[in-house]
Amino acid sequence: MKTLLHICCAPCANQCIAALREEKIAVTGFWYNPNIHPFTEYRARRNCLWEFAKTIDLPLLEQDQYALRPFVREVAEDIANRCVKCYEMRLFETARTAKEQGFDNFTSSLFISPYQNHELMKSVAERAAETYGVEFLYRDFRELFKAGQAFAREQEFYMQKYCGCVFSEEERYLKKTKMIP
Repeated sequence: MKTLLHICCAPCANQCIAALREEKIAVTGFWYNPNIHPFTEYRARRNCLWEFAKTIDLPLLEQDQYALRPFVREVAEDIANRCVKCYEMRLFETARTAKEQGFDNFTSSLFISPYQNHELMKSVAERAAETYGVEFLYRDFRELFKAGQAFAREQEFYMQKYCGCVFSEEERYLKKTKMIP
């Protein structure tokens, strides 16, 4: 089985890749993250993934485009509910690429995060699968989150402090300064 794994970052992906490989699934990584801002953050996450992929012989497809304006246009009307648009952008593009490139299915390293809305992501991925006629391979990787973070620290990966979008960085800052509850 050939799976296209959307990857948000190496710290989240490392255990997802290992688990899928344990199932004897041929994994190819896919970098497409128009939500990550600023550019320095985008570049740090992408470069960390590149280096990690080399060390584990992970084939990697990329849509390497820093896309602040398209992302902001998608979420601007409803910033409070931006995550659904973010999931749609990334998972629909992953499904499209999986179909075009002849993969059996697709999934995402986002499913390792205890901070993401799994039911919403799953729903979006299922819609993307239906739209493009390719299978969505659901795996709840959350039980591997702590191991993945420990591995990332041990390997000295770049470790981000927020999901990636400029609005989540703003929220992180405001919470830190106690400007929002």
